[in-house]
Amino acid sequence: GMRRTGKTSFLMQQIAEARASGTPADRLVYFSFEDERLAGLQADDLSFVLEEYYRQRPEYRGREEVTFFFDEIQLVDGWECFARRILDSEKVDLFLSGSSARLLSREVATSMRGRAVEAIVYPFGFDEALSHAGSEIPEDSAFLSARQRSHLEKAFREYLVAGGFPEAQRLEPRDRRLLLQGYVDVVILRDIAERHQLTNLPAIRWMVRQLLANAGGPFSANRFHRDLESQKIRSSVNGLLEIYGHLEDAFLIHGVRIEAGSERKRQVNPVKTYPVDPGLIPVFDRTGRENLGHALENAVLVELLRRGAEVTWVKTSKGFEVDFLARFPGGETELIQVAALLTDPATVERELRALLDARSDFKDARLRLLTLNQERGLPVAEDAGIEVTPA
Repeated sequence: GMRRTGKTSFLMQQIAEARASGTPADRLVYFSFEDERLAGLQADDLSFVLEEYYRQRPEYRGREEVTFFFDEIQLVDGWECFARRILDSEKVDLFLSGSSARLLSREVATSMRGRAVEAIVYPFGFDEALSHAGSEIPEDSAFLSARQRSHLEKAFREYLVAGGFPEAQRLEPRDRRLLLQGYVDVVILRDIAERHQLTNLPAIRWMVRQLLANAGGPFSANRFHRDLESQKIRSSVNGLLEIYGHLEDAFLIHGVRIEAGSERKRQVNPVKTYPVDPGLIPVFDRTGRENLGHALENAVLVELLRRGAEVTWVKTSKGFEVDFLARFPGGETELIQVAALLTDPATVERELRALLDARSDFKDARLRLLTLNQERGLPVAEDAGIEVTPA
């Protein structure tokens, strides 16, 4: 996951659970490779770590399972071979965390030969933000009192603005902005420029500002290239595509591809791009307006990803667009439109029209229209088999 989403806290929770279940502390070994005293380590040095541990605890070698927790291990070149070797030769279990492409599923699957299970750590979802704030999470929203519903609606609006980064919770707006800006700067400098040896920082910063400020906007390398040229910032189309890929690999953004049966259709249609957290939108949006519509759409996407869904967007044969087609691990499929407000009849017609047109291609999909806080039913939607639900 991205930096500061809670990966280290997750590892500490795993250690605490192991201790609570009776595992001795000296069989739980934690290393953070962002510690400056470990800077410059190579794969051979990891072998020293292992051997030194067993010199201290020789009675465990080959007899008792020892768990190593390696935090931000991608900073050590060649870690993959080391991890694979000790899994094959020692009685160990490994927890590996990282915030770069080297720990994406395709890399881990190749390095670990199918022996790894991936868990992506996202910023807090709304339920986690509520829990963090000490609020009770309702078990059944159908039985909320008016006061409870008002409390939840207020908290949800605040979540759409503040987002879910753990350290940003309950901060004043100015402090939160500075904190989140700092997170993004570290990604740009360390995870993009330094790690991939890129020197065109103006182009990287400009692209990041545009992508984070416009949640759900289409990414076109050609258009970005023209815009940069107009501002006298040097770039190339291939270079911008490379930067975009690095931003995705660092988990700062998530690109939603079009649902298509052919590679050509995927190539000619834009990738819709979303920040990893809705709280990043107001940090980079220079318009000064409250854009709850984009924030709501962003929050819905992140929640779908947290629930393990594969997400694409749909363009129907008549040219209508559906925000998300979500395929869940259990086999369920949903077509989802997101609209903050449904007060304008033209908006209602547009959202429903796209869902109904897409249904012909996805006959088993559940049709859902998510709103900010729509309480009254929409008979025209319900008659068509579309569920209208407050997000």
